[in-house]
Amino acid sequence: MPLPPPPYESATVIRTLLVDDEPPALDELAYLLSAIENVEIVGTASSGGKAVAMIREMEPDLVFLDIQMPGKSGFEVLADIVQMACPPFVVFSTAYDQYAIRAFEENAVDYLLKPVSLDRLRKTVERICRLLGGSRGEQAKNREDAFHLRTLLAVAGIGPEIARFSVECDGRNVLLNPRDVLFFQSTDKRVHAHTEGGDFACPSDLSLEKIEERLQSFFFFRANRSQLVNLAFVRSYAPWFNGKYVATLSDSKGTDITISKARVRAFRAAIEL
Repeated sequence: MPLPPPPYESATVIRTLLVDDEPPALDELAYLLSAIENVEIVGTASSGGKAVAMIREMEPDLVFLDIQMPGKSGFEVLADIVQMACPPFVVFSTAYDQYAIRAFEENAVDYLLKPVSLDRLRKTVERICRLLGGSRGEQAKNREDAFHLRTLLAVAGIGPEIARFSVECDGRNVLLNPRDVLFFQSTDKRVHAHTEGGDFACPSDLSLEKIEERLQSFFFFRANRSQLVNLAFVRSYAPWFNGKYVATLSDSKGTDITISKARVRAFRAAIEL
């Protein structure tokens, strides 16, 4: 039976790559997408390794990416393409991975639960069309705000190159896991790592900017000039004054972190769906 026509038209042509290790799933997704006029399928891949190569070569606008595949998983594909100058939008698909769905609901541009319905697929494409609209600068900003790839990798447990870092405590060097740090704070002389168990001085040659760069694959956000906060510990937030926000952490003290006015939009994009 033929599929119904799409309910809208768009001048935006979305160059799309489909990735799934199951041929029937690829065929079904391609069939459903054929009912959406502004989607152009530029290729399909049945493995993560092939997907990475095709993404780098073809530079598609959108990738529908299965999570669980032999060899490279969808997460590992994402880790490989995150450093691209203009990575594609990624829509994840999964049959049963409930923990991943919860992560997607907070951090990815979208996810699809198999079996995929045509109505759900159209909503996804409509969203991508909106994100692809506008100038190149607007598109780049939309990509940055929409997915936060490094954040998703951190939530998914895909570790960065650095697993622990050294801080000073009672004349000794102590190794901390970045995930245990509530926030970093820069003073006139040093940067301190604040944890539930205490505050620790970072090496004197580490500025807040360097720490932010080295921990970019973790769930950290530059809240203001002097603080780098771990978004995994944000319990709540609210508007404050002069356009600022205040974020309250889930530590025993209920620490408040000020989000500067200039960073509010990026903060909301990072913390919300």
